[in-house]
Amino acid sequence: MNTVNLRSNVRATDAGPWYREPWPWALMSGPFVVIVAGLFTAYLAVVSSDGLVTEDYYKRGLSVNQTISQSELAQKFGVTARINIDAERMRIGLSARDTNFALPTKLVVTVSHPTRAGLDQTRTMTLTDGGYSAAFQLPAAGHWLVLISDEAQSWRLMGNVILPSAGAIVIGYSSQAERQQKE
Repeated sequence: MNTVNLRSNVRATDAGPWYREPWPWALMSGPFVVIVAGLFTAYLAVVSSDGLVTEDYYKRGLSVNQTISQSELAQKFGVTARINIDAERMRIGLSARDTNFALPTKLVVTVSHPTRAGLDQTRTMTLTDGGYSAAFQLPAAGHWLVLISDEAQSWRLMGNVILPSAGAIVIGYSSQAERQQKE
């Protein structure tokens, strides 16, 4: 009689096949979510571009000496740029310590974000009333790299701009001279 009771008790607690129980599904859901997330990450890695990696890295590496000589020429002339940025425009006032330096009729200005290449902008500014001006669509806040050169690209200035700015941002000779005077 005892054996019959034990068998009937086992059958009474058996609710059915395993797939009708919630706990195996709960245990399998964690690894399943991880697999789906891994596949999605792999998909994003394949279809999105690497904004920080340039396609022509070899050519850019070869042009390093030219870039250094352009910066040295700007330093030799003592070129200074005073940059004012508002919501829609950038204004640049250019001056030089060397009296032989003639203001170029056009400036090429590139504003680039250090990590998001899609936000980079390049504009050509024409000399008007002793200054240069062009429309730029920059976000209200952020860190930007500004590269200023003449149209022939014989010299160049490079500096950092952190927005919002409280006034004129000075890059070039005078900012270097001010730092040396403070030291």
